[in-house]
Amino acid sequence: MASNPNYNDITPEIEALAARSRENSRIDPADYPRYNVKRGLRDLNGQGVVAGLTEISDIQATREVDGQQVPCDGRLYYRGYNIEDLVRCSLEEKRFGFEEVAYLLMFGELPTREQLKNFEGELSYYRTLPNNFVRDVILKAPSQDMMNSLAKCVLTMASYDDKADDISLPNVVRQCMQLIATFPLFSAYSYQAYHYKEGNSLFIHAPRPELSTAENILSLLRADASYSFWEAHLLDICLMLHAEHGGGNNSTFTTHVVTSSGTDTYSCMAAALASLKGPRHGGANIKVIRMFEDMKKEIHDWEDEDEIKRYLRALLHGEAFDHAGLIYGMGHAVYSLSDPRANILQSFVETLSREKGRTDEYGLYSRVQCLAPQVIADERKIYKGVSANVDFYSGFVYHMLNLPLELYTPIFAIARVAGWSAHRIEELINMGKIIRPSYSYVGKHRAYVPVDQR
Repeated sequence: MASNPNYNDITPEIEALAARSRENSRIDPADYPRYNVKRGLRDLNGQGVVAGLTEISDIQATREVDGQQVPCDGRLYYRGYNIEDLVRCSLEEKRFGFEEVAYLLMFGELPTREQLKNFEGELSYYRTLPNNFVRDVILKAPSQDMMNSLAKCVLTMASYDDKADDISLPNVVRQCMQLIATFPLFSAYSYQAYHYKEGNSLFIHAPRPELSTAENILSLLRADASYSFWEAHLLDICLMLHAEHGGGNNSTFTTHVVTSSGTDTYSCMAAALASLKGPRHGGANIKVIRMFEDMKKEIHDWEDEDEIKRYLRALLHGEAFDHAGLIYGMGHAVYSLSDPRANILQSFVETLSREKGRTDEYGLYSRVQCLAPQVIADERKIYKGVSANVDFYSGFVYHMLNLPLELYTPIFAIARVAGWSAHRIEELINMGKIIRPSYSYVGKHRAYVPVDQR
């Protein structure tokens, strides 16, 4: 009797088939400009191809001067409100702002105090899982990849929903609110389950109804469920900054595309999660952390700007860290002079670094932020300015909060599900056609040859 195959093995036959795919699937890079195809849906100047309309958020990186678009400090607006104002007001009023942002994005206006209280109550009500869900879904098959676990949980929730395929607006609003409420549970419990499998202690804290999303994340992850007021507020700010970023980012565009097919909310959110999981989208802050860990080993004097520049040049030449030729956390597809989210985070990171006794590391981050654009400009031709993006500091914040590296991208998802929900609702209200772009065929037409004659 044949033994069970090892499904992880890459056999010589698989290697040969992969080589055949590589040989027969290459497209000549010169064909893209020849057929006027915008690779990545972006033109040679980095401008995105307009694929739709939205009222949910706006990103500004240029302004008009004498009829010409020139770079300016970046601005991010949620439903017309500057994100800087939303963050500032939540801090001045000493309250958490993510829930207000989620309401604003989904329903198009700022809530009154009573509306916000009711919305927070609804999220608290939904912040629970079906009976035995943790045991049967999360603990039985833990994964080392938290994003895969998160997607599995989302898809499994459809089995507990009698109206899973109902895409009427009230039902979709209900489903989206439930997912906003339960994403922290999926993420925290999946992390605990995997580390229990690895031989660590298992603790499963119940969410506390009186706590905000940020407070519950910290409470669920820590053995003693404790956190400081400042820690929770800084995590809340991160959630606010990551909640939405225009309709053109990869996972949000995925949300529009999948919604336009008429599919259910759970499938839509799982698709968005699959997109966000990619290291080019949601995993960038992990790369930043790992790059800095390597940098701290290689640079002897963290205050020596010449030594830092040498390391940065080595990164660009593919001679350091992962040899990818990139300085992670620097540059953005849209912003040039500055990323407003990075600016907001930086203003709080210094305070947290003092509280955590890590001012030396903050100093290194600050020097890299200042020196990297100079090195990039010296080494490469760039069509627009280069500045630190939000990932440059968000990973450092999570690191100082002692959040596990495995949860950096799920925390992004915990925030961004609010934006995905808003865009799904917007697409359902306005959709008339399935989103179906065209591709130009550049292959050859050939005559079929019977198998025996090949």
